Amino acid sequence: MTTAEILKKVRRIEIKTKGLSNHIFAGEYHSTFKGRGMSFSEVREYIPGDDVKFIDWNVTARFSHPFVKVFEEERELILMLLVDISSSSLFGTQKQLKRDLITELGAVLSFSATTNNDKVGVIFFSDKVEQYIPPKKGKSHILRIIRELIALEPKHTGATDVRVALEFLNNVLKKRTITFVLSDFVSQPYDHALQLAARKHDLIGIHVYDKYDKELPSAGLVQVQDAETGKMMWLDTDNHSVRNQYGGAYEEKYKYCVQSFRKSGASLLHVRTDEDYVRILQTYFKGR
Repeated sequence: MTTAEILKKVRRIEIKTKGLSNHIFAGEYHSTFKGRGMSFSEVREYIPGDDVKFIDWNVTARFSHPFVKVFEEERELILMLLVDISSSSLFGTQKQLKRDLITELGAVLSFSATTNNDKVGVIFFSDKVEQYIPPKKGKSHILRIIRELIALEPKHTGATDVRVALEFLNNVLKKRTITFVLSDFVSQPYDHALQLAARKHDLIGIHVYDKYDKELPSAGLVQVQDAETGKMMWLDTDNHSVRNQYGGAYEEKYKYCVQSFRKSGASLLHVRTDEDYVRILQTYFKGR
């Protein structure tokens, strides 16, 4: 893709996703995530009805009557995107590729955050961390993120490893963040890293998948390539056993993903390449 083509695509995605974030998601994003971080402001005298767990015992002892700590909502939050750019994201048979859907989701979330004056950062990963963009504010920063969402190519060709991205997040970001993990979760085990990250951050997974990730179309004998390893093979797609094995492999990864997120206490959304992600995000925001 040439620089001109990339810039044209950046502009197209900016127009679409900025409009969505301004008119649909800005309010939902604010009400969903604002107020989740609190910082100490001052102490004042206790008033009947105040929560006793906020009593400042040092000040209370000094003045011989109760004082409570007052906290205020943190006005500046950090949104982190963990973006899967492994080869398996370059698949899609319906409306668009999984990578294209991930790009739009990342752009919408970024514009929603920047509308609320929050910082946005990104960790791009495959089987390794491919690139880290530290959290910053501003339109030029968001446009850089969109450009990388569109154009960044993985340098590594191994199987997707969500674990490495989660571990990088835990090591680099000391402050609590709102973190969205955008991936098809065709990955090596990551449950332990997910549990650690979910304790520290407000973590939401968005499982992006295609209709034919789940079921093999009946198309006779076809040559296929494993998107993660590059291995070529022939498949008899009319063979009942082959079709069952294909569907079973997907179901195993899907169940692992659902169970891992449930066990960690993190949220998990599912978006298919031909589905309306606007409706799914709105439903999630309003349900929080």
